[in-house]
Amino acid sequence: MELLPLNYGNKTLPLKSPPSPKITCFRTIRACSPRQDLKGRTVAVVGLGISGKAAARLALARGASVVGIDQDESLSSLEHDPSFMVLNSTGFKTVLGNFDWNLLNDADVVVVSPGVPLEKYGLSYLLQSQGKQVMSELDFAAEALPKSVKILAVTGTNGKSTTVTFAGQMLNHFGIDTFVGGNLGTSLSEAAIQHVTSPAQECKLKVAVVEVSSYQMAIPCVYFRSSVSVVLNLTPDHLERHKTMLDYAEHKCRLFSHMTNAKLGLLSFGNQHLDEAVKKYWNKFNPAWIGAFPGLEIDTEAKIATFKVPDIGIESQLQLGSMRAMGKHNYYNAAVAALSVAGLDVSVHIEDINSTIEKLRPPPHRMQVVHKDIHGVTWVDDSKATNVEATYAGLMGLKGQKSVILLGGLAKVLVGQVSNGFEELIEPLTGHRCVITVREMLLLDTFRGFRSHDSSGVVR
Repeated sequence: MELLPLNYGNKTLPLKSPPSPKITCFRTIRACSPRQDLKGRTVAVVGLGISGKAAARLALARGASVVGIDQDESLSSLEHDPSFMVLNSTGFKTVLGNFDWNLLNDADVVVVSPGVPLEKYGLSYLLQSQGKQVMSELDFAAEALPKSVKILAVTGTNGKSTTVTFAGQMLNHFGIDTFVGGNLGTSLSEAAIQHVTSPAQECKLKVAVVEVSSYQMAIPCVYFRSSVSVVLNLTPDHLERHKTMLDYAEHKCRLFSHMTNAKLGLLSFGNQHLDEAVKKYWNKFNPAWIGAFPGLEIDTEAKIATFKVPDIGIESQLQLGSMRAMGKHNYYNAAVAALSVAGLDVSVHIEDINSTIEKLRPPPHRMQVVHKDIHGVTWVDDSKATNVEATYAGLMGLKGQKSVILLGGLAKVLVGQVSNGFEELIEPLTGHRCVITVREMLLLDTFRGFRSHDSSGVVR
């Protein structure tokens, strides 16, 4: 996707006429929203992936005229998407391919999908323009949610999806109406749409457990204010966009930017980049550490998590021995989820959470046991791991077992790097029966000597 050239030194920002983009004209569609706070305003949504589509639907539900923009000409017009047909607005327009920058400049609100870098479309310039409201999808959704909804926000390089899933399962176990999503799959805008299109008395949502990526925090939030914020860990990832580990850490730590001293912030202990990035927010929340006190520590041999956070009155233990989720890393995911839920102040205590541990299930494709055969071999699906560190942590939980392992993910090699890091997986894979690789992980020279298959069934 090529950005049309912008002259940042020229206030008028002249652009070339774009080569005939695919444009779908405005149309009117039916609706039922009682809260049309954006009526008479225009919202431009940049990037029409999962988050962008949800943000566009939310803008329509809030009464706005919407321009959906994406430079991928192969996308279908959203006017023909059934999920848009039940909402109302004065109009909706899809622009695919190159476009006139004035579509953004003339909009009252610009909502940016997380997959769109701010260097594209002149978004960095718009962010600096006075009077122009440029928002992330996360912030746009949070603006429409009831202020009574408590937000548990989880970020980090690895373990986000599992921790968010565990927290949601714990809350649901106690009958607390909970949304679970964000970067995990279901956009926060979906929860906002449900609220906006329902009668006020029907809103039962109490907690939103949201997985947050660093991309979602590229635009500082105003309305997305978490009651509990968690940064699980930080290892090299997404550096093709962030360039440095400190920049990566600073994006993660923006979760703490709108907290108060009454709220809990959890972060990984002993990470120099996080320690540096969090300094500016240190007086905004009650800090607790993952791996030290105040915070939580885990005895992986005894399978016990110990919690000590005096500032919020928590001192307790969690028994992890009944966990069915594989891998010691899941002890940490469960313990962090438990402390986060307890920190929400929704009348759920650590002692109560003990009863949920054996019922916790990780998300699909993350160290998921799919079969145990009569020969004692465990078949494990870990095809959703997003980097080598995540895969390594999962494999260490399989030590001493005979397994067939399905691996997947993307080999992220930056300019100047010689290795993709896959060689780190040789030791934890040794002794297993078979490795099956899918998608971009078909780089099997690293695993030469293993009996392995790719997803086409070819033995390597």
